[in-house]
Amino acid sequence: MRAIVLARFRRRLLAWYRKNRRTLPWREKPTLYRTLVAEFMLQQTRTEQALPYFRRFLCTFPSLRSLAGAPLADVVKLWEGLGYYRRAGMLHATAVRLAGRRRVTLQDLADCPGIGSYTLAAVGSIVLGERLPVIDGNVRRVVARVVALDSVPDTPEGRKAVLRCVETWIPARLPGEWNQAIMELGATICTPRNPGCARCPVQSFCRAWASGRPASYPRKRARKPRSHRHIAAAVIRRRDGRILIAQRRGDGLLPNLWEFPGGKQERGETLEACCRREIKEELGVQIRVGNRLARIEHAYSHYSITLHVFACQHVSGRPRALGCQAWRWVRAEELADYPFPRANWPIVTGLRHGLLQ
Repeated sequence: MRAIVLARFRRRLLAWYRKNRRTLPWREKPTLYRTLVAEFMLQQTRTEQALPYFRRFLCTFPSLRSLAGAPLADVVKLWEGLGYYRRAGMLHATAVRLAGRRRVTLQDLADCPGIGSYTLAAVGSIVLGERLPVIDGNVRRVVARVVALDSVPDTPEGRKAVLRCVETWIPARLPGEWNQAIMELGATICTPRNPGCARCPVQSFCRAWASGRPASYPRKRARKPRSHRHIAAAVIRRRDGRILIAQRRGDGLLPNLWEFPGGKQERGETLEACCRREIKEELGVQIRVGNRLARIEHAYSHYSITLHVFACQHVSGRPRALGCQAWRWVRAEELADYPFPRANWPIVTGLRHGLLQ
């Protein structure tokens, strides 16, 4: 894009953004802390889903110092349902590292856990005014359409081409506003399906629109089929009615969350046998597997599961944290005090209201 054309492109996009941008709480006061919380939450999460979490988070932890001083368990509980739970721990660790500093530099941010190139560019440009381009799915899509990119944007060749464009396009003045403008365009007009080309402020610069096939960009590669797993989970009761729950380890999937213990069914294994084996391996206790209480379908980003929930009785053995971080016997009404993965929510609700016996 020639310099004179680029100048017009920038002016039109920024003018549109200033007039039409969505009112979002992290844009009202773009402080370092508010921007950090927003960017951590928006990693792999839609804006609409993050909004209520952001508001609750800021009400509970209004400052970097308050977040740094909070127990990690409280942070994870507040994050419950937002997914990608490792972000909660890394945001907490970042707050601990930055809370005592009078001035935070770009290098300080780069040294924090969970701050990769995307988050560093977002926070660095919006808060510190650094000329760092932000590249997310929205930006890749806008670039791919404006230049009619022949390569797939998430291949090495495509990533290089996108980076060359955004590094050229980003202005030295107000780079944070520019980054937000191009992301906003992708989120609200230059959408994956049915893009609103008639309302696009930079339509005349777009080669994909000129081709008459804007929705055919960006180029896509064939998706691998999503795998499916069958999981057996146990609602284990002892004689006093308390239920055994286990805490997942902090270094794996869904870190630090609590769950009804169980695991993946192996080839040739019945679900009941799977349940007994997993509980023995995870907690070192013997159980009696009873009726199936529920069957829950749930999808993650790369695979889906069918969760088979069984009513079980504790037979023998004192629980030990063999394949988990911790365990507890709790009353049904206490389950709401613990953060659970979303797939476990129907079980928690059913037990608390006496619907699963």
